[in-house]
Amino acid sequence: MDKIKIILNPASGRGSGARMESRIRQELAQQNVAYDMVQTTGLNHGVTLARQARLDGFETVVAVGGDGTISEVVNGLVLANDDTGDDGPVGNLGVIPVGTGNDFADMAGIPRKPEDAVAVLRAGRSQLVDLGHIHIQGDGEDAIRYFNNNLGCGFEAQVTVESRKIHRLRGLAVYLTAIFRVLISYPLPHIDVSWTDEAGQVHRVDKEMLMISIGNSRRTGGGFYVTPNAIMDDGLYDMALANALSRLRIMMLLPKVMMGTHTGDPALTFVRARTIHIASPSALPVHADGEMISYNADVLDIHIQPKRLRVLTPGLLAR
Repeated sequence: MDKIKIILNPASGRGSGARMESRIRQELAQQNVAYDMVQTTGLNHGVTLARQARLDGFETVVAVGGDGTISEVVNGLVLANDDTGDDGPVGNLGVIPVGTGNDFADMAGIPRKPEDAVAVLRAGRSQLVDLGHIHIQGDGEDAIRYFNNNLGCGFEAQVTVESRKIHRLRGLAVYLTAIFRVLISYPLPHIDVSWTDEAGQVHRVDKEMLMISIGNSRRTGGGFYVTPNAIMDDGLYDMALANALSRLRIMMLLPKVMMGTHTGDPALTFVRARTIHIASPSALPVHADGEMISYNADVLDIHIQPKRLRVLTPGLLAR
């Protein structure tokens, strides 16, 4: 295979990226994979590195990290396509998962063991998955961002904020602890959301809500199947709208959400959409792929780009 670019986030997975570097290098050498490796040094550095890697001619760019690192690399790949006027599929994206949640990697069927993840890169088999495009406005900001796994606003995003303050836990425990902290004081925002469904019909809900979660894949938060029927390559978002709920009601729902068995609960509405417009008089916190992209969004315009992202996978997209 051609030489690949590897972008490693040493801070991912509470430092797992740095700890795993030597093992990953060893696996790459043993499997005769030619590579050039660089490390990120801060927020959004992965965007810059991935963009430059594609412009430098690397056909495959590999994210070593978690969902946030993958998302940065994806955004860099999109920018490189824009630079060259290429509106075709973005990629090839490779992943060696060493993050806290690893939602995208798991849902794309990418194994967590470094030796197995490297074998996927070596095989070079790819699949096209959908990509989300977000236009964010609010508090003086006007920005474009892409997401490959999940976008959330309201309660879900505030949990992301709180999870970044937790340093001694790992995996799902981080997000569960963050949920309990946010439950203490999170205010319920009024949200106006409209969407276009598969048939082109427009729908609208305007009320006080707990949160909105938009899934390209089934899972977010390291183990919460908020949109359990989402398919990564069907050209549609799965969107969950959660009513304004009491703390007790939220706690009762959590076990169901972790199992993906909450779709029949009257507190939630599930829809499929091609485009989504969200507006709120409250400044909404918003995350994309587990990273905060706005703390004070007024308006979000979101549309899907079907099969825009090419990912190296063993061919096991979660259904």
